Amino acid sequence: MTSESSEFTDRVVFVTGGASGIGAASARAFAAQGARVVVADIDLARADTVAREIGGLALLCSVRDDAAVAAAVRRTVRQFGALDIAINSAGVGGVEERTAAYPPEAWDAVIDINLTGVWRCMRHQLAVMLAAERGVIVNVASVAGLGGFPRHPAYAASKHGVVGLTRTAALEYVRKGIRINALCPGFTHTPMVQGMIDAGVSEQELSVRIPAGRLGTADEMAQSVLYLCSSASAFLVGHALAIDGGLTAA
Repeated sequence: MTSESSEFTDRVVFVTGGASGIGAASARAFAAQGARVVVADIDLARADTVAREIGGLALLCSVRDDAAVAAAVRRTVRQFGALDIAINSAGVGGVEERTAAYPPEAWDAVIDINLTGVWRCMRHQLAVMLAAERGVIVNVASVAGLGGFPRHPAYAASKHGVVGLTRTAALEYVRKGIRINALCPGFTHTPMVQGMIDAGVSEQELSVRIPAGRLGTADEMAQSVLYLCSSASAFLVGHALAIDGGLTAA
């Protein structure tokens, strides 16, 4: 944790999917700025490892379980007295298959976690923020929410849904003191992308698609999350910020 004061000092930050990837990097970035961070994840052991590292609080939380989400938000407020910032990062990639052959059970799981899970989190986070008349929410979507992603129809549909949900809620609550935006990462060094590499897609194959010629890092995404939550982006509302090495510009 930094010894210098920042605008995030003592802010209460709730991060889903906080045990790994962009969620864990965001938790570390906020803690380094003096925030009090809740690391919420379905993998409590890994969440606890991150929380111990940053002096935060680990909570078991499946975004597929509305009662568990509600309990995690309540525990956060009970522990720290507030909920200033929420980062909804929990998500899965699903299987790789064309639309007509996509397994229905896999479709249901991806939509439930990636899209409905974000909505579950937001409804409980917003209840607290509305009472306080302030707050910031960043939903982690994807560049797959801004364009097509062949052989990943459920993932693309879910992330398009997150962008639409973000924009809609942003318009509904901006005059209530709550600012909501989405982060749309491109291919990034995370466990999800590592799974693609392990399945046979080389890092070189992924990198050649990116104008910058490389994958992004979770830390780079976390810095963009900090920006979206900072006063520097105070006039940014309902925006889907692509951090993708030029992928969507090509």
